[in-house]
Amino acid sequence: MMSAERGAARNTIEAYRRDLSDYAGFVAGRKSSLLTVDRDIVNAYLDQLKRDGLSASSSARRLSAIRQFHKFLCADGMRGDDPTRIVASPKSRRALPKVLSVAEVDLLLSTAEAEANADASPQKQASALRLYVLLELLYATGLRVSELVSLRRSAVMRDASFLTVVGKGNKERVVPVNDRARDAIKAYLATLEPGLYLFPAAGAEGYLSRQVFARDLKGLAGRAGISSARVAPHVLRHAFASHLLAGGADLRVVQMLLGHADISTTQIYTHVLDEKLRTLVETHHPLAEQ
Repeated sequence: MMSAERGAARNTIEAYRRDLSDYAGFVAGRKSSLLTVDRDIVNAYLDQLKRDGLSASSSARRLSAIRQFHKFLCADGMRGDDPTRIVASPKSRRALPKVLSVAEVDLLLSTAEAEANADASPQKQASALRLYVLLELLYATGLRVSELVSLRRSAVMRDASFLTVVGKGNKERVVPVNDRARDAIKAYLATLEPGLYLFPAAGAEGYLSRQVFARDLKGLAGRAGISSARVAPHVLRHAFASHLLAGGADLRVVQMLLGHADISTTQIYTHVLDEKLRTLVETHHPLAEQ
């Protein structure tokens, strides 16, 4: 159902499989089954997750998967009741996303560009150019890392001014590309052999893995003098959204560019701006210390 009807991404399906397998094992240990488990066992499972040190947000995600599973059983007539119907979800304060400053992003980009233009062996130069283009595209579009690395060359539209992106749930959106990223793509495409993907690789999937990109990005951050612990592909997506809102972009526009189904997901970036404004006032207001 998750795959055929909802069009869930492979990573989402794998996460559901892991969560539900763990839950099924717990239920079996309580001498019950998924067709007979009651609310008390569901609550006991959540208590066990807490004792195991799982965060409230991770426990809530697992409960969400369990809820979807039991709703599916009810919808298919395999159960007449839903044991998760009135189970309280673990609550936690939503963490603000990590965001780099404009100056730090500019430093990353300038370092990547310098390395892409430096004299090196053909293999190193190709890797450096690829990393530069990935970084330019990520900050210019705010794509999810899975969307970015799997881009097909056919997604590049209208002289590289737009990208056609297939996001979560197989929903398609068109994302504009700024001049810097467009020029980087065009120069990069000229170096590639014919193929299907924009960032080809020798692996089974045929395109660059998220892990390799994340590793290369952390290495670049270290060479740029930025703590690698603060830099990851998703942090650049956060920076894209936060910097747009700080520049006066409309929240609905940012939602569309990010591919969020619900605007409440996008609103987390307004909290980042609120926190920055509060810190700014407390630091610089003449009466702040009073």
